[in-house]
Amino acid sequence: MIKRKIVDELRHWAKKENRKPLILRGARQVGKTTAVEMFSHDFEQYIYLNLEQKADRDLFEQDLPVDKVLEAVFFLKDSDPDEKSTLLFIDEIHNSTKAVSMLRYLYEEAEDLFVVCAGSLLEVYLDKEQISFPVGRVEFLYMHPLTFEEYLRARNQKAVFDLFQSVPVPDYAHDKILELFHEYSLIGGMPEICAEYLKHHDLSRLAPIYESLLISYTDDAAKYASGRSMYQVIRHIIETSPMEAGKRMKFQGFGNSSYRSRESGEAFRILERSMLISLSYPVTDFDYPLIPNKKKSPRLQFLDTGLLNYYSGIQKQLLNPKDLNSLYRGRIAEHIVGQEILAKEIISFRKPVFWVRENSGASSEIDFILQYGKYPVPVEVKSGKTGRLRSLHYYMEHSKQTVAVRLYADKILKQEIDTPGGSKYTLWNLPYYLAGKIMDYLEYSEIEDQNT
Repeated sequence: MIKRKIVDELRHWAKKENRKPLILRGARQVGKTTAVEMFSHDFEQYIYLNLEQKADRDLFEQDLPVDKVLEAVFFLKDSDPDEKSTLLFIDEIHNSTKAVSMLRYLYEEAEDLFVVCAGSLLEVYLDKEQISFPVGRVEFLYMHPLTFEEYLRARNQKAVFDLFQSVPVPDYAHDKILELFHEYSLIGGMPEICAEYLKHHDLSRLAPIYESLLISYTDDAAKYASGRSMYQVIRHIIETSPMEAGKRMKFQGFGNSSYRSRESGEAFRILERSMLISLSYPVTDFDYPLIPNKKKSPRLQFLDTGLLNYYSGIQKQLLNPKDLNSLYRGRIAEHIVGQEILAKEIISFRKPVFWVRENSGASSEIDFILQYGKYPVPVEVKSGKTGRLRSLHYYMEHSKQTVAVRLYADKILKQEIDTPGGSKYTLWNLPYYLAGKIMDYLEYSEIEDQNT
């Protein structure tokens, strides 16, 4: 099994004094069940319930008090109620609203029990049934496809992984790490895909798995939808999103459809709750608070870049790229960077924002605005000379910030930039593969400046 960073977060949760039942959120097939199974090795006893199975679901459907439900669980699963440490994992919990409601009583009456739940359709079902989470009685963690760091660890090249973890990465390691990042960008981070590729290193074996994943997501449309009409809209969006991902979009007529803004917007909100897609909205200010403008067109992020590559039919173009930014009009580079940034959000589902200036005479756009302490940091995904970073220069001239980041295909380079308007700022040029480590480099920069 591929080691996942979220297991460390699960261990942190388990050590809390006032621990609450934990809901592990994430799209279908991102590895939630496998991660909990890895975590279960820390316990003397592990009980697994899958509420897609009627026998397990019926344990919660009989309107019994929580102590009687637990008594039945221990009995039917041949488990010892007196065992010192027991992990109870309730998978696919969305299949029983009564099980969701019981979480508050598990918190209040079974504090010695470690309870983790998962359900990729949980919020969708609760919204349909108009049932809310027991507020203040549960905690959340968020899970995404494998990050490049997780993929690199699974690649089982310890020397390369150790160099990737060092700050800064030495120049002599750049070409090898970039080659592996291209490999990761090609296949994506879905656990089953990664495991198959790492075992056989044969792209042709991956097609059936990609197909199976995409079919399962489109089949889920019937579960998301409130009726036949909405089912058609959701299915269309799932099938079209890989071709539209990485760029700004409009709800009206999405994917060359005749669907209106209202029905497409509702379908997108449902799919966001299932974490299959993510919509990032722009900000227009330079300082905090960074408030996304929901009146402007959002940028669409699909679950996984590997699925995007396969479904869009562009995998062959990614086999030997010199620069990701040269492919698909730069959208692959931006999308994989967005995936890496989004995957850093394990404790909360805080989506990255981008910046725009949209005037009749001119327009500018910054790919990402990240929060570093109390400062917004602009991040551009661009190749080429720094003189071409017109939007970034404009942003730095009109903001109070002094540090910016450019992600590109070359080695780490720190530059002191003079903008055409006379402003000065520090530009960290980082290779694409460090998208998930931007904060580490900003901290390193701060320490470096203090020691200068």
